[in-house]
Amino acid sequence: MEWNKMEGLLEKYFEGDTNVDEENALRHYFLSDDVPPHLEQYKAIFGYFAKAKKENLTSNAVDSQLFLSKKRLALWLPVAASVVVMLGVGGYFYFGSTNEKQDLGTYQSPEVALKETQKALAMLSTHVNTGIESVMYIKEYEHSKGLIFKKQ
Repeated sequence: MEWNKMEGLLEKYFEGDTNVDEENALRHYFLSDDVPPHLEQYKAIFGYFAKAKKENLTSNAVDSQLFLSKKRLALWLPVAASVVVMLGVGGYFYFGSTNEKQDLGTYQSPEVALKETQKALAMLSTHVNTGIESVMYIKEYEHSKGLIFKKQ
């Protein structure tokens, strides 16, 4: 009948309502050999935690990998910076070297300028309203997420 108690603890565990003692009891139970067949699938979960606890990383291996990555970064950082500078200078000369006068959308008649301004503002308003509708979807998502995942 101990497996009935463990099933109740499993439900609490997956809901996130167990305490440390209950989780230790689950771990000890699933590491034992007398687990019923319908609960065998959970042995892998608690077996993983036991295996991960036994693993020890050596600090030398981590430090040497970190050193190698910093060394590689130190080698590639100047190369990347020079490429960015070259692209910036090249882009300036390619796109900024035209001396043609550009039409800035100036109008001689105030009535035409007013109509064009109203048309531009109406287009802007349409796009802003579309963006606001997207924000409403995000708010609904946040509300649903709050219902599913309880904040502690």
